[in-house]
Amino acid sequence: MKKAKTLGELKASGYLPQTIKEELRNNLIKKLQNKETVFEGILGFEDTVLPDLERAILSRHNVLLLGLRGQAKTRLARLMVKLLDEYMPIVAGSELNDDPMAPISKYAFQVIAEKGDDTPIEWIHRENRYVEKLATPDVSIADLVGDVDPIKAASLKLPYSDERVIHFGLIPRSHRCIFVINELPDLQARIQVSLFNILQEGDMQIRGFKLRLPLDVQFVFTANPEDYTNRGSIITPLKDRIESQILTHYPKSIDIARTITEQEANLSNDQEKKIEIPEMLKVLLERISFEARDSEYIDEKSGVSARLSISGYENLVSTAERRMLISKDKKTKVRITDFWGVVPAITGKVELVYEGEQEGPYNVAMKLMANAIKTEFSEVYPNPDKLKKGQDRDPYGTIRAWFSAGNEVDLLNDMSDKEYKKELESVAGLKKFVESYKTPKEDLYIHMELVLHGLAAFNVLSKDYLESKLSFSDPLSSMFDGDDDNDFGFN
Repeated sequence: MKKAKTLGELKASGYLPQTIKEELRNNLIKKLQNKETVFEGILGFEDTVLPDLERAILSRHNVLLLGLRGQAKTRLARLMVKLLDEYMPIVAGSELNDDPMAPISKYAFQVIAEKGDDTPIEWIHRENRYVEKLATPDVSIADLVGDVDPIKAASLKLPYSDERVIHFGLIPRSHRCIFVINELPDLQARIQVSLFNILQEGDMQIRGFKLRLPLDVQFVFTANPEDYTNRGSIITPLKDRIESQILTHYPKSIDIARTITEQEANLSNDQEKKIEIPEMLKVLLERISFEARDSEYIDEKSGVSARLSISGYENLVSTAERRMLISKDKKTKVRITDFWGVVPAITGKVELVYEGEQEGPYNVAMKLMANAIKTEFSEVYPNPDKLKKGQDRDPYGTIRAWFSAGNEVDLLNDMSDKEYKKELESVAGLKKFVESYKTPKEDLYIHMELVLHGLAAFNVLSKDYLESKLSFSDPLSSMFDGDDDNDFGFN
């Protein structure tokens, strides 16, 4: 469509003003009727959050997205921009995005009165119709609503009683836009009060001026339930004025969590080409987040962000890449030993309760990885604790005997692929045992390593993390050595 350059051309084009809520509603209706994806890249919310959000948009509601950290609340708000018209006409030079057919500012009224159908028109892309503000205790009413600007008054030689001396805040400048306030409970109560009028009546007042701006804004608020008790609260009258409150949640399955992590992880082209991540280890990484959300050491009210898995995925690949560069391998595959590089991604993403603080962030991270490995091992191989007494054959018998003879396995963090495979092959019976479970050939050595970690998890073997290597040995030998070092929290 050819864009009109003047008010006269705009009228001739058949343009009709509509509120932003009507605009969002109409475009959503079209997408639903055409069976188009409305919120691209949002996974796991198809039957829960997204239908609620779509109903809120159809109802022309302001929205509160309520959920723990890392549940895609801000991502959802930003994707609402895709439901706006691609371009929107405004009176050229208007700081309040005045609709040429329905102006609200004194500036726009004056320009239209002077130039009539020759009033120049500008077009704003939908990406510029999104405004976001993080609520912090220092946000003022002037920031959101506006205030008198002494410099403007002096430069224009205007008295303070003239509305042209007003410096408009973020909300008036968001007229005909989506305005998002993140972490709403952190906004001081007296500042929250300033939002009453715009939410209920659709207008707002600034200082002592008589003007009333009939603003047209789609509000989206985000909040963490933890904030209600720890840092602040959403005052009841404001909460009452937000028509739809929508609860978000974490991925409910490992498969969804994996897809999200792979979609969001930022890897270089070299990393994607040279470093392979076995499917089993992708699952193992997600299990760490699931373990963290159920851990007695971590504050469940705070939540465990999806960013833990995303950062952990990036660290895991980088750990393998660093090893590849040091050992001068051309390509490599991620190993379980590479998970030591995921620890920094865990310790910075969890809020510990008192018991967790006593354990320490590092030990908690190790325990989470230990539990995840234990669960993954039990999904594939027999649980050593559940082997029937008097069973004719212990499936782990050959492996146990090899370690009981005083043998050890040392897996260095930076050892080459060739050395890694040779060290695993040295364990009598290990390769044959893994092959008996019809393990994919390409993942044979990863499964061989998993068996060692799994047996250590069930105290069949001892596993120690010493500086730059993992050492597997018979548990009795480590007792006599007096070595209590613990690696991934097993014991």
